[in-house]
Amino acid sequence: MASLQNSPSVYHTLSPYSFPQVGGAQKNHGMLSFCRRGLSFLVRAEQSSPNSISLSQVRFGRRELIAVSVITPWVSMVNQTSPSFAAETKKGYLLVTDKKDGYSFLYPFGWQEVVIEGQDKVFKDVIEPLESISVNVIPTVKQDIRDFGPPQQVAETLIKKVLAPSSQKTKLIEAKEHGADGKVYYTFEFVAQAPNFTRHALSAIAIGNGKFYTLTTGANERRWGKMKDKLQTIIDSFEIFNV
Repeated sequence: MASLQNSPSVYHTLSPYSFPQVGGAQKNHGMLSFCRRGLSFLVRAEQSSPNSISLSQVRFGRRELIAVSVITPWVSMVNQTSPSFAAETKKGYLLVTDKKDGYSFLYPFGWQEVVIEGQDKVFKDVIEPLESISVNVIPTVKQDIRDFGPPQQVAETLIKKVLAPSSQKTKLIEAKEHGADGKVYYTFEFVAQAPNFTRHALSAIAIGNGKFYTLTTGANERRWGKMKDKLQTIIDSFEIFNV
């Protein structure tokens, strides 16, 4: 486990995909400059006042209208390039398959993809800024996620060192291991409390193709009861495959 805690490549590369924050920018603890730029982008995106959200709803209409305008062209493209799309997804979700890096997952219909430097994939709800998915992929010489240690130990290290800034109070709720198609995954649930919000999150991590994969999704604690099943579907759908 010490190798994970002290690994510069893991710490510095994963830090940019900390989940979106509300409030002040995260302090710099030796992170690369592009990490700060990525985080500042997220902070600006989350600092929307209630008035600005209300105006955006009036301007664009209902959530479904926004979703259709953003997603429909992309769905058409996927349907043309992925014959198995209909079989692999489920109602209310869209499938992402990255054939270059070797992973796939489902995300809720209506969430919008955004580009953030330092992260492989990011999808966000168009109205609730804390509802998002972040995927990061970094090289590793490890062959199995268990090489870093047991689920709880690895989860606690990632939460404290990567997935939440040091200024937030975090709590690991559960961490477990499961296998699928010869791959080993760790999944865990945690909360991170800031002065003005609490985020309830789920993560899945795995190793394959010489890469360390991390997917994290979550929501504001006040919406956790409504969102937990949807977010669990995202985690359960996450798969890595050989490329």
